[in-house]
Amino acid sequence: MTKHKIAVIGNGSFATALVKVLSHNKHTINWWMRNTEALQHIQKHKHNPHYLSQVSFTNKNLQLTNNIIDAVSKSDIILIAVPSAFIAEVLAPLNKTILKNKIFLSAIKGIVPKHNILLNDYLNMQFGVPQKNYVCITGPCHAEEVAAEKLSYLTFSSNSLATAKSIASYFNTNYLKTITTQDVYGVQFAAILKNIYALGTGIAHGLDYGDNFLSVYNTNCFAEMKCFMQHMAKHIKLSKAPQHYITSAYLGDLLVTSYSLHSRNRSFGNMIGKGYSVANAKLELNMVAEGYYAAQCLFDINKNIKAPMPILNLLYAILWQNKNAKLTFKTVENILQ
Repeated sequence: MTKHKIAVIGNGSFATALVKVLSHNKHTINWWMRNTEALQHIQKHKHNPHYLSQVSFTNKNLQLTNNIIDAVSKSDIILIAVPSAFIAEVLAPLNKTILKNKIFLSAIKGIVPKHNILLNDYLNMQFGVPQKNYVCITGPCHAEEVAAEKLSYLTFSSNSLATAKSIASYFNTNYLKTITTQDVYGVQFAAILKNIYALGTGIAHGLDYGDNFLSVYNTNCFAEMKCFMQHMAKHIKLSKAPQHYITSAYLGDLLVTSYSLHSRNRSFGNMIGKGYSVANAKLELNMVAEGYYAAQCLFDINKNIKAPMPILNLLYAILWQNKNAKLTFKTVENILQ
């Protein structure tokens, strides 16, 4: 395997898990993080103090920095693993010259705020990054299980299947298997929507709905996800609409995010269902629940796409319009089939 220099942008749980995998495969890693205290802790104690602290980093080819220009300049592949709400701010110091000929690997599962576009389109618009130089990572995969070396699967998507396969090979281990596809838009929107629907699963659980209800709820969420992507493909004039909806990147990722106790979106929703305000749930979780921000972005995006999205609309009302969760889920009960 050819070894590469990879910049990892971010130090959350998924970034930490991916650094573990890349370290396992002996790649050179330039790991950027904003938090100087965390950086110094990792340098001294060889583990992340805030995320997956059981993972030890002893790779001699691991360099840490809080200078993003330095990390990117020294690398030929840029892995972005920060919450989508902060991505524009994090990338602001960079420019087209620094990013020329770099391969971008996205591990975010959200929309770039204000612009309401996917990261590949933002990079193309802001920095002129060609679509063929973009690869996205989707699940189903929780960072905690990767850290514990439990068998997991990742999907790598790019307009260039050869690039997707090449990048995927850097992550193959005995505990991590990879899948490749050219379905860049479909898998990204699926990853974004499943976070929103998983947040709804958490709300339902907090309201004391049982497994029977949740099975019907998630089935309807999957149908709504498929409907959205069919409308989306027509709206942005994809030459070929996503075809393989019942795959690990679609249904699998929805299921694991909705049902796993590792899911921060489910946990966030559970607090809402139990009566927490959104502000208090954000403080209690102390991590970013992508589904919260995604609900607003997708609601706005769908004003143009015009897909029938009753579940999304009701979750948006709870999260962003302060609608009562219990009363709103009575409406959800009546629209499920």
